[in-house]
Amino acid sequence: MTESIQLIMNYIANYPFVRYALIVSVLIALCSSLLGVTLVLKRFSFIGDGLSHVAFGAMAVAAVLDLTDNMILVLPITILAAVLLLWTGQNAKIKGDAAIAMISVGALAVGYLLLNKFSKSANVSGDVCSTLFGSTSILTLKTGEVWLCVVLSILVIGAFIFFYNKIFAVTFDESFSKAVGTKTNIYNLIIAIIIAVIIVLAMNLVGSLLVSALIIFPALSSMRVFKSFLSVTISSALLSVVCALLGILISIGAGTPVGSTIVAVDIVAFAIFSLIGKLAGRA
Repeated sequence: MTESIQLIMNYIANYPFVRYALIVSVLIALCSSLLGVTLVLKRFSFIGDGLSHVAFGAMAVAAVLDLTDNMILVLPITILAAVLLLWTGQNAKIKGDAAIAMISVGALAVGYLLLNKFSKSANVSGDVCSTLFGSTSILTLKTGEVWLCVVLSILVIGAFIFFYNKIFAVTFDESFSKAVGTKTNIYNLIIAIIIAVIIVLAMNLVGSLLVSALIIFPALSSMRVFKSFLSVTISSALLSVVCALLGILISIGAGTPVGSTIVAVDIVAFAIFSLIGKLAGRA
């Protein structure tokens, strides 16, 4: 145990890429947790899965086109998919869950098909596995990628704070908000775009299949103990950051996969918060 701690401290002190990974993981965890509460309360938790699979498909296209910076393609396509999911979710013929399933499965299948047939990589299976479950790319970040994450995270956090009251209103009673003149479609669109940006950021940390865990688990854990929207949101943000830090430090010390380790820590935190909630309820 002591040797692992010393190893981690040595990495942090001597290797900039470890500090970059910690900074980015904290920012991604913070951004992911902010709208997790809204998605859970609106019964739209699986939008994370749908958009992450779309992002996987976009990354496959970027890989086939041999783009050096796949963010140029992945981010706009994911945002477009978020808008499309919002529109189809409001269509009476295609309900929200059906729209997510349709786009999710379609993007995942097309992405794998493109990688399998046209990829220039010699290890297609390895590339697919690392994209789905997370890779070590979080530990090989360049300075430009860190700054991009910082800028996008600031935009996400700023937008959430600025539109907090409207997001709160749309989350709890969208019909009433619409009745009193709030342009709910615009704020739902803002929520969808923010989620799309978060998904693209989080994929580098935990992979496309585990993104939803990063968004949903902190919110569900906080709801076991706290009751108000603000307290749950704050608790979710703090818990998400702590779990991300612990997960990445354990991953570095134990040599385990980064994404899976962070999600495992989130699961442990959920179990602890559930126990606290039950004990508090009995008291």
